[in-house]
Amino acid sequence: MSRNTKINALLLLVVAALAVLPLALGLGDHKEEPFAGADGEAETAITELHPDYEPWFSPLYEPPSGEIESGLFSLQAALGAGVLAYYFGLRRGRRQGAALAKAAEGKAVGAETAEVAEAKASPDGGGTGSGGTGSVTVDEPGA
Repeated sequence: MSRNTKINALLLLVVAALAVLPLALGLGDHKEEPFAGADGEAETAITELHPDYEPWFSPLYEPPSGEIESGLFSLQAALGAGVLAYYFGLRRGRRQGAALAKAAEGKAVGAETAEVAEAKASPDGGGTGSGGTGSVTVDEPGA
């Protein structure tokens, strides 16, 4: 097993432990809503500290139920993940395309160099190049 595979397996194990341990240890059992979001916790803390607090803004859209709110949040997370995956895939594709173009350019330059060397090596100073694809003429000084 390679080093990267071991690191990835360890990270996956840590993430799974972070997800399962709070549920297995019963953290939040003493609360009415054990795993409420930070917004709900903040609202509860503010109303306990300052009962006469008036919010500055009201939500633009109030979902009719918690399930719809959760579904919209999941949709938002999925769209964000899709945009990030597209961006990183596009970057990787461009990098791979540039590497392929550079490799093809290197092969083309190597082929041209071979044709010129072949032409110089021929007795008449000219040749047809590799595979007879064309004629390469080399001007030699004093010829």
